[in-house]
This record gives sequence, C-alpha cells and structure tokens, in this order.
Amino acid sequence: MAQQHIVKAFDDQLNQLDAKIAEMGGLAESMLADAIDALSKRDADLAAEVVAGDRKLDTLENDVNSLALRLLALRQPMAEDLRTVLAALKISSDLERAGDLAKNVAKRAITIAKTPPLAPVTGIANLGALVQSRIKTTIDAYVARDAKLALDVWSSDEEVDQLHTSLFRELLTYMMEDPRNITPCAHLLFVAKNIERIGDHVTNIAERVVFLVRGRLPERERHKEDESSSTEVRPFKKDA
Repeated sequence: MAQQHIVKAFDDQLNQLDAKIAEMGGLAESMLADAIDALSKRDADLAAEVVAGDRKLDTLENDVNSLALRLLALRQPMAEDLRTVLAALKISSDLERAGDLAKNVAKRAITIAKTPPLAPVTGIANLGALVQSRIKTTIDAYVARDAKLALDVWSSDEEVDQLHTSLFRELLTYMMEDPRNITPCAHLLFVAKNIERIGDHVTNIAERVVFLVRGRLPERERHKEDESSSTEVRPFKKDA
C-alpha cells in the first residue's frame, strides 16, 4: 500500500509538471496574440498589459524549475520519467524566452503606435498568427505525447523563415522609398525578428517533445530558410 501511495504521488507530481507547461504555453500564445493585436490596432494600453503579464510567465517557470528539481532529488526518475522532468525544464526555459520576445514586440508596439500607419503591419500580423498557431500545436503535441505532431512542427519551420525574409525585404524597400518610413520600419524589423525567434524556440520545444516520446532526437538536421542576414536590396536609380 505504501508503495502504491509513493507511485501515485510521483504520478501526481509529473502531472503537475505537464499542467504547468501547458499553462505556460497558453500564456505565451496569448501574449504573442495580444502583442500582435496591439500592434495592428495601435493599442498602447493592450501592449502595456502584455508587458506587465510577463511576470506571470516568469513565476510559472520558477514553479516548474522548483518542482523538477525536487523530483530529480527525491524521486531519482529513470527512463521516460527522467526524460519528462528534463524536457519540462528545457521547455519551460524556451517558453519563458518566447514570452520575453512577445513582451519585446509589445514594447515596440507602444512606440509604433505613435508613428504613421504602414502597410507591412499586415504582413507582421500574418507572421505572428503563424507562430502563434505553432505554439498551440506544439503544446498540444507535448500534452498528448504526440511525436508525429511535434515532428510536423519541427519540419515546417521553413515557412516562418521564408515569411520573415519576405518581410525583411519589404521593410527595407519601404525605408528606401521614403526616409520618413525609416523609424517605424526599423521598429517593425525588430518586431519581425522577435517573432521569428519565437518560432525558433517553438521548434526547439517540438524537438524536445520528439526526444521525450521516442528517446532520440529527430534523425535529420533542420534546414533554416531565413535569408535576411544575406539579403541585399539595392537603392532605386533615378531617371536621368
């Protein structure tokens, strides 16, 4: 009977880890959604709420770390149980960083709200929606222990990279067409990069879910499609 109690208590603690990770994922997803909404609607108040909400994500990460360390010290988990604890530690770190990046987007939204509207904001919103959906899918894969679903997310990072590269080129073009666009477009460049980096953290989480379920990392190397670092946009030549 005592052994059954110990096993049940251990299972309950592992379930608590899952619940904390799911809560963190939901919060990171909503922070990004609200940050993009604030940017699109030029709503500085909503952006400020996103910035303030980052504290809750930090608290949840601390809760995960504390619980995981207690499990490692007191339960000495093995095999899949050990992978569960280690995955929770790493995934919580990725989600906390994703929240920081969403907070950065919100901070930029506050500044951008003071500048004239720009068409590329629509493209930013599309990129944000794509990454937001990937957060949800990856956390669903974690909760369901669905390696195939996680691998689908891991394999499809190219779509985020390609959209980010396209936005990068578009924003540079706007900046060259009119010097008045330089300040808002510069902020949008940072916004787009922050969202792309959230996508990278989501891909990391998907990779960890695959390892959690299968005991091994994906067998092939992930190919990056982000070409913004090597993109060159030439200035327009004026007619003689």
